[in-house]
Amino acid sequence: MSNETKIKLFWEEYTQLHPQAANSYEAWAFGDSPQMADELLNLVIRGIKTGTASNYEVYEVCDDETLPEIGRHSILLDGRGHPQAVIVTTAVQITPFDEVGADFAYSEGEDDRTLESWRYEHEKFFTRESLAFLKKPFDPKMKVVCENFRLVFTKS
Repeated sequence: MSNETKIKLFWEEYTQLHPQAANSYEAWAFGDSPQMADELLNLVIRGIKTGTASNYEVYEVCDDETLPEIGRHSILLDGRGHPQAVIVTTAVQITPFDEVGADFAYSEGEDDRTLESWRYEHEKFFTRESLAFLKKPFDPKMKVVCENFRLVFTKS
Protein backbone atom coordinates (compact mmCIF):
# COMPACT_ATOMS: atom_id res chain seq x y z
CA MET A 1 0.00 0.00 0.00
CA SER A 2 1.38 3.41 -0.95
CA ASN A 3 2.02 6.12 1.63
CA GLU A 4 -0.60 8.27 -0.12
CA THR A 5 -3.20 5.54 0.41
CA LYS A 6 -2.12 5.11 4.04
CA ILE A 7 -2.53 8.85 4.60
CA LYS A 8 -6.04 8.86 3.10
CA LEU A 9 -7.08 5.87 5.22
CA PHE A 10 -5.61 7.51 8.32
CA TRP A 11 -7.65 10.67 7.64
CA GLU A 12 -10.79 8.56 7.14
CA GLU A 13 -10.18 6.86 10.48
CA TYR A 14 -9.76 10.25 12.15
CA THR A 15 -12.90 11.77 10.60
CA GLN A 16 -15.00 8.74 11.53
CA LEU A 17 -14.11 9.42 15.16
CA HIS A 18 -14.27 13.21 14.73
CA PRO A 19 -16.98 13.99 12.15
CA GLN A 20 -16.80 17.71 13.00
CA ALA A 21 -13.24 17.84 11.61
CA ALA A 22 -12.36 20.01 8.66
CA ASN A 23 -12.90 18.70 5.15
CA SER A 24 -9.24 19.05 4.27
CA TYR A 25 -5.79 18.45 5.71
CA GLU A 26 -2.13 18.74 4.90
CA ALA A 27 0.30 15.87 5.42
CA TRP A 28 3.93 16.61 6.23
CA ALA A 29 6.94 15.62 8.32
CA PHE A 30 9.12 17.75 10.54
CA GLY A 31 12.67 18.70 9.61
CA ASP A 32 14.91 17.75 6.75
CA SER A 33 15.77 14.12 7.48
CA PRO A 34 13.95 10.93 8.43
CA GLN A 35 15.73 10.93 11.81
CA MET A 36 14.64 14.50 12.58
CA ALA A 37 11.07 13.71 11.48
CA ASP A 38 10.93 10.76 13.90
CA GLU A 39 12.54 12.65 16.81
CA LEU A 40 10.23 15.66 16.54
CA LEU A 41 7.13 13.52 15.96
CA ASN A 42 7.98 11.63 19.16
CA LEU A 43 8.08 14.94 21.06
CA VAL A 44 4.60 15.80 19.74
CA ILE A 45 3.15 12.42 20.70
CA ARG A 46 4.67 12.75 24.20
CA GLY A 47 3.00 16.17 24.58
CA ILE A 48 6.29 18.08 24.74
CA LYS A 49 6.29 19.77 21.33
CA THR A 50 3.36 22.12 20.66
CA GLY A 51 5.06 24.52 18.25
CA THR A 52 7.02 24.52 15.04
CA ALA A 53 8.86 27.17 13.03
CA SER A 54 9.27 27.49 9.30
CA ASN A 55 10.90 29.88 6.86
CA TYR A 56 8.28 32.31 5.51
CA GLU A 57 10.13 32.71 2.23
CA VAL A 58 9.60 29.04 1.38
CA TYR A 59 5.86 29.70 1.24
CA GLU A 60 6.43 32.66 -1.08
CA VAL A 61 8.44 30.68 -3.66
CA CYS A 62 6.84 27.26 -3.45
CA ASP A 63 3.45 26.80 -5.11
CA ASP A 64 2.61 23.61 -3.21
CA GLU A 65 3.26 25.10 0.25
CA THR A 66 0.49 27.01 2.03
CA LEU A 67 0.87 29.09 5.15
CA PRO A 68 -0.65 27.46 8.21
CA GLU A 69 -3.95 28.89 9.42
CA ILE A 70 -5.72 28.59 12.75
CA GLY A 71 -7.96 25.51 12.62
CA ARG A 72 -5.95 23.73 9.91
CA HIS A 73 -5.62 19.99 10.38
CA SER A 74 -2.28 18.38 9.60
CA ILE A 75 -1.33 14.75 9.45
CA LEU A 76 2.17 14.30 10.84
CA LEU A 77 4.30 11.77 9.04
CA ASP A 78 7.18 9.75 10.43
CA GLY A 79 10.56 9.50 8.74
CA ARG A 80 9.27 6.86 6.32
CA GLY A 81 6.31 9.02 5.28
CA HIS A 82 3.74 7.03 7.26
CA PRO A 83 0.91 8.89 9.03
CA GLN A 84 1.18 8.89 12.82
CA ALA A 85 -0.77 11.81 14.28
CA VAL A 86 -3.19 14.66 13.57
CA ILE A 87 -2.66 18.16 14.91
CA VAL A 88 -4.78 21.30 14.69
CA THR A 89 -3.12 24.71 14.36
CA THR A 90 -4.06 26.98 17.27
CA ALA A 91 -1.91 30.08 16.59
CA VAL A 92 0.24 31.50 13.81
CA GLN A 93 2.59 34.46 14.06
CA ILE A 94 5.12 35.72 11.52
CA THR A 95 8.11 37.36 13.13
CA PRO A 96 11.78 38.02 12.36
CA PHE A 97 14.08 35.18 13.43
CA ASP A 98 15.97 37.38 15.88
CA GLU A 99 12.71 38.45 17.55
CA VAL A 100 11.28 34.98 18.23
CA GLY A 101 10.56 34.81 21.95
CA ALA A 102 11.43 32.40 24.74
CA ASP A 103 7.84 31.19 25.13
CA PHE A 104 7.69 30.06 21.54
CA ALA A 105 11.13 28.45 21.75
CA TYR A 106 9.92 26.52 24.78
CA SER A 107 6.80 25.35 22.93
CA GLU A 108 8.99 23.72 20.28
CA GLY A 109 10.11 21.26 22.96
CA GLU A 110 13.56 20.72 21.50
CA ASP A 111 16.97 20.50 23.17
CA ASP A 112 16.90 22.26 26.56
CA ARG A 113 13.90 24.39 25.42
CA THR A 114 15.75 27.69 25.93
CA LEU A 115 15.70 30.55 23.44
CA GLU A 116 19.48 30.30 23.15
CA SER A 117 19.40 26.65 22.05
CA TRP A 118 16.40 27.31 19.81
CA ARG A 119 18.30 30.06 17.98
CA TYR A 120 21.45 27.96 17.70
CA GLU A 121 19.70 24.86 16.30
CA HIS A 122 17.26 26.75 14.08
CA GLU A 123 20.00 28.91 12.61
CA LYS A 124 21.76 25.68 11.56
CA PHE A 125 18.52 24.28 10.11
CA PHE A 126 17.52 27.48 8.31
CA THR A 127 21.07 27.87 6.96
CA ARG A 128 20.89 24.38 5.41
CA GLU A 129 17.44 25.11 4.01
CA SER A 130 18.32 28.59 2.72
CA LEU A 131 21.45 27.41 0.96
CA ALA A 132 19.91 24.27 -0.52
CA PHE A 133 16.44 25.49 -1.42
CA LEU A 134 16.59 29.27 -1.70
CA LYS A 135 20.24 29.50 -2.81
CA LYS A 136 21.06 32.28 -0.36
CA PRO A 137 22.66 32.62 3.08
CA PHE A 138 20.87 32.65 6.39
CA ASP A 139 19.62 36.08 7.51
CA PRO A 140 18.82 36.71 11.21
CA LYS A 141 16.12 39.15 10.05
CA MET A 142 14.38 36.46 7.96
CA LYS A 143 10.67 36.03 8.59
CA VAL A 144 9.77 32.92 10.57
CA VAL A 145 6.31 31.37 10.69
CA CYS A 146 5.75 30.43 14.34
CA GLU A 147 2.93 27.90 14.51
CA ASN A 148 1.40 26.44 17.64
CA PHE A 149 -0.82 23.38 17.58
CA ARG A 150 -2.53 20.77 19.68
CA LEU A 151 -2.39 17.03 19.19
CA VAL A 152 -5.87 15.62 18.51
CA PHE A 153 -5.24 12.06 17.29
CA THR A 154 -2.50 9.45 17.19
CA LYS A 155 -2.16 6.15 15.42
CA SER A 156 -3.85 3.40 17.40
